[in-house]
Amino acid sequence: MPSLSDRLKSLGVKVGTSDLPAPKPVDRYAIDAVVAGIFHPTPLGEVFVAEQSFAVDYRHGNSPLTPRPFPLLGQWTADARITDLPLEKYAFLDTETSGISGGTGTYAFLVGVGRFVDGQFLLRQFFMRDPAEEPAMLEGLANFLAPCEALITFNGKAFDAPLLVTRYSLHRIPLPFKNYSHLDLLPLARRLWRDRLPSRALKYLEEHVLGLTRSTEEVPGYEIPWLYFDYLRSGDARPLGGVFYHNAMDVVAMPALLSHISEVVADPFAGRVEHGLDFIALGKLHEDLGHWDEAARLYERGLELNLTEADFGVAVKRLSILQKKRGDLSQAVQLWEEAAAQGHVYAHIELAKYFEHKQRDARTALKWAKSALKQIEKMDAPAYVRAHWREEIEHRLARLERKT
Repeated sequence: MPSLSDRLKSLGVKVGTSDLPAPKPVDRYAIDAVVAGIFHPTPLGEVFVAEQSFAVDYRHGNSPLTPRPFPLLGQWTADARITDLPLEKYAFLDTETSGISGGTGTYAFLVGVGRFVDGQFLLRQFFMRDPAEEPAMLEGLANFLAPCEALITFNGKAFDAPLLVTRYSLHRIPLPFKNYSHLDLLPLARRLWRDRLPSRALKYLEEHVLGLTRSTEEVPGYEIPWLYFDYLRSGDARPLGGVFYHNAMDVVAMPALLSHISEVVADPFAGRVEHGLDFIALGKLHEDLGHWDEAARLYERGLELNLTEADFGVAVKRLSILQKKRGDLSQAVQLWEEAAAQGHVYAHIELAKYFEHKQRDARTALKWAKSALKQIEKMDAPAYVRAHWREEIEHRLARLERKT
């Protein structure tokens, strides 16, 4: 009796594995083998999406991720809507791109976006394995941004947003953030830390303001385009793990930085502001926005802390001029006298102006003008600076001498 194997062979059924095709090798270095994520379907194809969530009590360095909106934001952006929106309407966005020049030849191959969802900060990173997947990436990003009404970026008004506008336009996909409010944290950071910190790069602020140092996974931003180009040539996604980490940290740093800024602006005297120059910077911000009383308090607090002689002179000058604008001349005169005792030429000139025009005391005004001229001779300054001050003072001296 023929065996089962013989009967199967007679029917044309192949037995065993010798005739089966070799299994397709698994690509050990594809992006999903390097970064945890899924391939998300969109009407324009699928896009790789990595996702992380951060609990409400997570702290990025010394700062929580939940900023409290404050009225100054609306004034700073000239858009009152951003103050009134709940946190769930904010989208924190950062791109990693094929270059920094912009234009139609530059594209974003990785876009990280964070939103507050159900009490957590949800971060999604949209990645295109190939430039042909760009429409799918843009479509997936648009869907995630749909519930939001405000965009928060760091240098995004100059770079990220215009770049994405160009890419959406090229693919004729509706721009998802067309009517959003937009807060760019970089100009605000420059206003607050320009005088104290040598750099206002996000990573530097993260370390020196938020107190967080990134891990060894971090890759320098200038290397990122080349790492992506290498991936496109080789298919080896291993170096991109550091790129995803860099992008994630940039996105998460933004709500933490905004949280810190909102706290120090809302209550600068609560202890979070420790440096005199930071009080002076906050004073400048309030002064420019017309909050003169608050600006004066901040200047006065900054002057109580350790400032260099040069910084002290600048701060006293700003405060004394502010006091003139507020009409508080007695306080301004006191500040000028303190600054004059430290050898600041401008203070001698302000006192000469005050006694000439406000007190109608030409003799005392002449005394201050002459002392200003003496200070110029002691100045360690370029000749053109001394010439500028001397010309102004000599003109004033001539007029005062005629009056006396």
